[in-house]
Formats: sequence, C-alpha cells, structure tokens
Amino acid sequence: MRVPGGVKHGRRRRKILKAAKGFKGKRRSCYRIAKQSVFKARRHMYVSRKLEKRVMRRLWMVRIGAATRSEGISYSAFMGGLRKAGVALNRKMLADIAYRDQEAFTCIVAVAKEPGDG
Repeated sequence: MRVPGGVKHGRRRRKILKAAKGFKGKRRSCYRIAKQSVFKARRHMYVSRKLEKRVMRRLWMVRIGAATRSEGISYSAFMGGLRKAGVALNRKMLADIAYRDQEAFTCIVAVAKEPGDG
C-alpha cells in the first residue's frame, strides 16, 4: 500500500514559499516558480559572499597604494620593505591605519624604506 507523504510534502513546500517571501508576483506564491527563484537567489548569495572578500581586499590595496604614493614610495616597494623588516600587519590593518592615522602610517613607511638585511 502506498503511504501518502502529505505532512512532509507540505512542510517542504512551506519552507520554500517562506524563503520566497518578498519576491514579486508568482515568484512568491507559485511553488514551482518560487522554488527556482529561491535556488537562484541562494546561488547568488553564495557567490556574493566570495565576491565581497575580493572587493574589500582590492579596496584596502587601493587605500594603501594611495597613502604610500603620497609618502614617495610605490605599493610593491612598501609591501616588500615591510616583509623584509618583519612587520606582520595585514592589508586590512594597514589600510585602516592609512585612513585614520597618517602620522602612524608615516612611521610604518619609514620602517619599510629602511634598507633591510638583503
């Protein structure tokens, strides 16, 4: 005898329709179309989380580059100098310092400009 899966079936559909809340037209009310819309939206959410990380890293690099150029050194020379000097500051922190505290950033640039061990 066939067992009807009414409760599970309904819960599954309700979950999708709840996720489609706020969509326009049939995307919100029609299960079949809502399911496609929710799947696509979730795929976009996943990709966007990765993209945001890339975009932020680029922003930090641009901010550091602009600050280092005003100090008379290129971005790559600055980052290389920091690595040789053993300064363990990541790009996020460097960009924040460059944006908020120019005097401290000038000191960091001076450390990066110093001739290293080679």
